[in-house]
Amino acid sequence: MSATLEILPMSTWIDTGGKPLVIAGPCSAETEEQVRETVSQIKAEGYANVIRAGVWKPRTRPGSFEGMGEAALPWLVEAKKETGLPIAVEVATPQHIELALKYGIDILWIGARTTVNPFNVQDLADALQGVDVPVLIKNPVNPDLALWIGAFERINRAGIKKLGAIHRGFSNAQETKYRNSPMWNIAIELKTMFPELPMIGDPSHMAGKRAYLFELAQRALDLNYDGLIIESHRDPDKAWSDASQQLTPHALGEMLHELHVRKPQYGTDYQNDLENLRSKLDNLDRELLEILGTRMSLVEQLGEYKRDNNVAVLQMDRWRQLRKNRADLGKQMNLYPDFVEELFELIHMASIRKQTEVMNNIPTA
Repeated sequence: MSATLEILPMSTWIDTGGKPLVIAGPCSAETEEQVRETVSQIKAEGYANVIRAGVWKPRTRPGSFEGMGEAALPWLVEAKKETGLPIAVEVATPQHIELALKYGIDILWIGARTTVNPFNVQDLADALQGVDVPVLIKNPVNPDLALWIGAFERINRAGIKKLGAIHRGFSNAQETKYRNSPMWNIAIELKTMFPELPMIGDPSHMAGKRAYLFELAQRALDLNYDGLIIESHRDPDKAWSDASQQLTPHALGEMLHELHVRKPQYGTDYQNDLENLRSKLDNLDRELLEILGTRMSLVEQLGEYKRDNNVAVLQMDRWRQLRKNRADLGKQMNLYPDFVEELFELIHMASIRKQTEVMNNIPTA
């Protein structure tokens, strides 16, 4: 996948004093009083660079609280005056963009349910033509990197160069403790392709529960994310939406204080040690690939034996035994069980593919 983006550094549109960006505020702007109290408490804590609040809330089913709409925008304007902090809101339609800009909203973000639809994203891109405003784009609901990249391309082609990514996790058919599975590898791949693109972690929507916020926020910082966007409410348990994943402004401040910000680069004193360790890893990787190559040669011989003796490729009893045995071995070696399982799923599928090619005399690539 080849793509280019013209992106201005985050430092050109927000000053964080060299620290990770912190965007904080309620999931939804509910009342003028709730916004004022929450925002003033966040300001008093001193950690936020930007205030966020949901004005238009895309809900799964009708009848749920879908935000206060335009009525909430003057509350945010007043919050900006009182705190001196820029304001960010989610937009999902060209009308949202028109209203947000009319009231002087500083930063826009595109939500996960919008990112998933290229038609919707293109409508937003058309509405942003000729506008100079930072736009943050959340990953699509489903784990589709191409859709995420496509959204950046569409908005970038509209002339928006102040861009950032929000990693909020992905829907997953497998049940996990998190509301949305982080799938860190997808965000890392995006950052690898576009190293200049600011990456902002959204532990609130990954977690779904405040008990998991710290571990997810720390993981994002460990991966050198450029910032965090976290939901905070004056009285989280009484919030009209996403109550279980919000923190009070003070609790959020305490959590942020406990986080460790890692150095994005290492000094010359550590360079030799790091290079030595990396060299050892390179050698081990080479050995791993050599071992996998040897294993695949044996698999090819196994395929020839099955072909000559008219034996089916897939032997379920053998696969069940192998999976259990390898999981037990991995446990003894202090390896993550899910890593071992996924690894041998891949190895097994490659083995089936190789044996099928041998059985049917299919030329290999």
